[in-house]
Amino acid sequence: MKWLSAFVLTIVLLLTSSAIAQTDININNKNLIRVGGDVTVPEKQVVENAHAIGGSVTVQPNARVTQTVIAIGGDVTLKKGARVDGDAYAVGGNVVQEEGATIGGAKQTFNEDAMRGMQRDRHSFWAGYAAQSIFRIMSAIVSAIAGVILLRAAPSFLPNLAATVHRYPSQSALWGIGASITLVALILFLAITLISIPLIPLLILVASLATFVGTLGISLGVGQQITKSDQRTRLQQFLIGLLIITLLSLVPVLGGIVTFIVSLLGLGALLAWKVGRVQPLLME
Repeated sequence: MKWLSAFVLTIVLLLTSSAIAQTDININNKNLIRVGGDVTVPEKQVVENAHAIGGSVTVQPNARVTQTVIAIGGDVTLKKGARVDGDAYAVGGNVVQEEGATIGGAKQTFNEDAMRGMQRDRHSFWAGYAAQSIFRIMSAIVSAIAGVILLRAAPSFLPNLAATVHRYPSQSALWGIGASITLVALILFLAITLISIPLIPLLILVASLATFVGTLGISLGVGQQITKSDQRTRLQQFLIGLLIITLLSLVPVLGGIVTFIVSLLGLGALLAWKVGRVQPLLME
């Protein structure tokens, strides 16, 4: 990334600044670079770069920098009407724009507050990810137990769900989408009527249970597709499919998409079979 290259470059310059303190580097009057002091781009002047290592950079009114502005140990200040076509970076300071000042590229600040914020964001992300992962693993354990019970008590139930998705994927998706829209509409209607508000938790519970049962069928279907050439029992196929879905659900970003699709198809398959009366063909 451009900002990372610029950051590394300026850090290298900073490490060598003790040997060339208070040194100006000016190439063809187009690059204003000072080590150990401030840099000022005069009013209405056009330069390519303005870098201050151990100081601040000030771009005076109506001055223009066509590439980058970097300040290490100070601020980048753009006065009224100043213009930076490229990027502006402040390490240990702030990027300040007065009225009418513009930055065409990236504007990045590397100071204590920004670093603390980034650290908080990272901690928040990993804490949320850990909590979500634990929840999904626990859900997988509950799903495994429920799936084993269903396969024992009603041997054809989950195979029929899996067959429904396999034979009618589009209808399953449409039923799932329609059910989701209907659920939201019903919740809104119940909330508006006020007197029916107590029914909302019951409605959500029923929808959640239906979705949960539907996802068990999806797990079996995935396991059947993975083990088509193997001689596996339905229980083994179910557990393999559940394991694959669980592992995919633990991948950041992708996991949410996988969970959403599995839930949608699971609910849709159950409704298509039981309400839509489609006739699934059991997959052997």
